[in-house]
Amino acid sequence: MSRDLNPATPYRGAEAIEGAIARGVDLDGTPIPNSQLELYRTVMELEAGRPRSGVTKTLRDRIVRIGCKHFPPRELNRLLQDAEFVPLTPQETDFFYPNHANSPQKSSL
Repeated sequence: MSRDLNPATPYRGAEAIEGAIARGVDLDGTPIPNSQLELYRTVMELEAGRPRSGVTKTLRDRIVRIGCKHFPPRELNRLLQDAEFVPLTPQETDFFYPNHANSPQKSSL
């Protein structure tokens, strides 16, 4: 079974994005402008040289950044705490859930 119908995107998720960037072609097959690729590579090179504060902090940051797209804040908080991470800060809630009082339920784990 094929992972994707478009041969330009043989993977899904982050693998598809990284592969498309490496090829300089968007997921729909259109070329990515060189100026955008150059800026991306410059920023990624700078990021590669930045000192790290720890893997668990990065792990939590990624969970929050991506998890907010899939879980309402109360549920993401529960999941973070169940995994022994600190819960969402008020600043994270305000940033990732600007309309959290009105946001629909996204999941029901």
